[in-house]
Amino acid sequence: MILSEAQCNQFAADGFLIVENFIDPATVESLRSRFEKLFNGEFETGIQPDEWNWREGRDSNTLTRQICNGWKSDNTIAATVLRCDIGEICSRLRGWRGARINQDNVIWKPPGAGALGFHQDESYQSWIVPAEMMTCWMTLDDTLASQGTIEYVRGSQHWPLAEPIRQFHAPDDPLADMTAQAVRDGKPVELVPVEVPAGSAVFHHGRTWHGSRANAGAGMRRSVVAHCMSSDATFHPQNTSPVYSRYKRHGDNTMEESYFPVIWHQSGYRSAWLCG
Repeated sequence: MILSEAQCNQFAADGFLIVENFIDPATVESLRSRFEKLFNGEFETGIQPDEWNWREGRDSNTLTRQICNGWKSDNTIAATVLRCDIGEICSRLRGWRGARINQDNVIWKPPGAGALGFHQDESYQSWIVPAEMMTCWMTLDDTLASQGTIEYVRGSQHWPLAEPIRQFHAPDDPLADMTAQAVRDGKPVELVPVEVPAGSAVFHHGRTWHGSRANAGAGMRRSVVAHCMSSDATFHPQNTSPVYSRYKRHGDNTMEESYFPVIWHQSGYRSAWLCG
């Protein structure tokens, strides 16, 4: 995919860019087939994901189901979130020389599942330098506003960076933290629910406010998400992530490509094990 000048300008203005037909129908079906296995704890590689936020029999069916770094557990997920073109588009839109995978999300919102609070991704990135993120959100189902699709606050990548929100999963009011900041800073709020066919993607800036409401419809809402950071990113020397700083070597702030592979670089480089 080659970004047009109009697309780059739209991203700069809105903080997100919608791209339809990003995943072919056969791959969409393959990805859908992995969801039940993943959330049942059937991991193709034998490795658990870094975060596994919903489990059958433990958690309420009213919660949105989420796995983080499903690529480590499932080869079909990996083949999608580690795509070279995702890294290239993220890099070009953010002005990076290249992109690493920061983490992925596998998100399953069945009918009746609750909201995810509106937030800025970069609020959670103090453990890396630079603390920047670009995201590619890919839907595996046709989306409707009534079914809890992802929503963006247009232009909010220009707002100040906020603290992490108070309640991420199933908040009473998913808009609460975003609305409070908008009022505090005198910012207008224009919400844009993304209604697109399955196989579509949205690229969004790490400071763009976004979230999703409850699925009040009758259909599934499944997505896979690739969060990218600069290929030049390192661990912060002091700040830590309770999950991802486990991959930091003692006395070394560089990132091991086994855990944070470079998926695209302007030089043509890509982590060697992705090319095998």
